Amino acid sequence: MEKIVLLALVLTSLLFAKSATQICKKCHPIIVEEFEGSMHKNSSIYDDAIHKAVWDIHPLKAKDNYVCAQCHIPNAKNEEEAKEGITCVSCHTIKNVEEHASVNKNVYSKDKKTFYSTEAGREGEKVVYKKESSLFGMNKSSVGSPYHDIDYTNEKFQNAKMCLGCHSHRQNSNEFMICETSKEGAKNKEENCITCHMPKVEGTTTTIKKTQKHSFHGFAGARKNPQLLSEYVGLDFKKSSNGFEITIDNKAPHDLMLHPLRVVELRVNLLQNNNITQLKRHSFVKVIGNEEGPSMPWLANRVLVDSMLKSKEKRSISYETALKSGDKIEVQLGYFVVNPKALKKLNLEENEDAKKFTILKQQHFTVE
Repeated sequence: MEKIVLLALVLTSLLFAKSATQICKKCHPIIVEEFEGSMHKNSSIYDDAIHKAVWDIHPLKAKDNYVCAQCHIPNAKNEEEAKEGITCVSCHTIKNVEEHASVNKNVYSKDKKTFYSTEAGREGEKVVYKKESSLFGMNKSSVGSPYHDIDYTNEKFQNAKMCLGCHSHRQNSNEFMICETSKEGAKNKEENCITCHMPKVEGTTTTIKKTQKHSFHGFAGARKNPQLLSEYVGLDFKKSSNGFEITIDNKAPHDLMLHPLRVVELRVNLLQNNNITQLKRHSFVKVIGNEEGPSMPWLANRVLVDSMLKSKEKRSISYETALKSGDKIEVQLGYFVVNPKALKKLNLEENEDAKKFTILKQQHFTVE
């Protein structure tokens, strides 16, 4: 009995140690491989150069008051744990989300051996590890995981409200809302933050019980795996009397980009008589600042410009360019994760990720 208790204590301590993801990898190799490349895993200033650049010029850095910690390095008690960023344990132990004006707060379970999860058809289940035998002990099997119990009853995992502890909104000390995600994306089990940003992909969830698919743990977003979000953007072409229109359809339940540093750009090329002509580019952006103009988020008290594509919005851009039958139109909708105008301020002029233009959706049209 003492040996069993000791083993349980060792497993639990390992699960919360620096190499927590390596312990998880024993049973969830596919999920952990995806997770290790995600922005959740690489959320700290040690792995995210853009986040570090913002923190390096933040006035609270001089006071060693890392206010980003509760989301970027939750539960970290020292530097080594901080380097782990967000871990599997960080998300799967969120019991509740407290709503606050400035930023929400995750409430973590005190039961360190139980992980919350969601799976269609198992909403009322709690899986506790146990061994079973049949035919007088000849056939032996086990139920659940030897490392942790699984609780499928937490409704916030079913409708994705567990994401709103960190991804709901952020208000600065001026009581100005820097960014905000519509709660429409976390209202039901059928379509929510998880179904969009963690879509079902091929591969088993665990080695203990084989499944055909699992929820993607690379977390599709602006920084990683944006191709998985391309289905939520539509592009259409329509010829007009004096040119043509390109219509962008934002199918997401929130602004196309939420972070105040992002810039979305529409690029259109005309292929005519074997010549390529780059037409005028159109940008969509939300610029925040104060009386002096654009500013860093902690200094902002107003919105200066807001042309960002809104939730469920269709927006048409007109081009007064004459077309003829057989002409081809190449349309690209992409973005910069850092506004090019902010690169110098953040000392990111040489950072390739910050400068990169990422194509979210690309489509070709032929004029009839």
